Amino acid sequence: MTSTLPQAQATIDQEVQGHDPRLYETSSVATAVRGWDVITDEHFDFYQQEGYLPIDAAYSAGEVESAKAGLLDLIGGKNPAFRGIDFEAKAAAKLDEITIEEKQDAVRKLMHFVDHDARLRAMAELPALLAIVQRLLGESPRLFQDMALVKPPHIGREKPWHQDKAYFDYPVETRVVGVWIALDEATIENGCMHMQAQGHRTGPIPHFKRRDWQICDTEIMGKPCVAVPLEPGGLLLFDGLIPHGTPTNFSGRRRKALQFHYIGESAQKVPTEARLAVFGGEGRDVEC
Repeated sequence: MTSTLPQAQATIDQEVQGHDPRLYETSSVATAVRGWDVITDEHFDFYQQEGYLPIDAAYSAGEVESAKAGLLDLIGGKNPAFRGIDFEAKAAAKLDEITIEEKQDAVRKLMHFVDHDARLRAMAELPALLAIVQRLLGESPRLFQDMALVKPPHIGREKPWHQDKAYFDYPVETRVVGVWIALDEATIENGCMHMQAQGHRTGPIPHFKRRDWQICDTEIMGKPCVAVPLEPGGLLLFDGLIPHGTPTNFSGRRRKALQFHYIGESAQKVPTEARLAVFGGEGRDVEC
């Protein structure tokens, strides 16, 4: 597996309005399979049909703690070459006054870190994971995006509903597998993943710049939604076209997660204009 990941810069996230809680009213709660050894052809069929597959006990407690320590070291500036941190807007005023331990509760996300911390790279290169991803892709996987999604207690803002392929400059038919790894327990209360099961089969949906680059709220409101809680060390495999989002963390509990995206080695990029011609909602005969 190869990776080609650009360097990012530390930034402050934008301040955005809150979301309507009805966007995340769950019609069901997913049940995760437990461990790599129990995965069968039926689980691959489930992924193809539903667009996702949750797996608990995918990583050991030691691997989870090692990854969390890696993130904390990056947040604390122990690797001066790393600048890929995005802080929550609501915490911006106090960044110069808080300890490293407190600073982790001010971070929205980290990006492009696998070349800066071997512990985090190991999470992306777990052999059992890559074997599953290779089968889903139909060819050798290539890591092309790495992120840590940190929903701090009380202020960790929503990631509105979207399709990941709307962000990636690859042809819409390119197979993309997302991997979302819970480092803390991910619950409905602290902002676990929410999915529209089978939504990947309806194709691209127009996206608009609203609270984020997102699917219009009216497109989501009232549709069935499955919540995907995970234990620490659990993960979620999901198709690049499945609509998904995570609500604001109003709880007092942290919700750290890693997210990796993989494509096949043969995938080739297209111009951004080609992607926007498929996913961009602005200027088209659609409204939001």
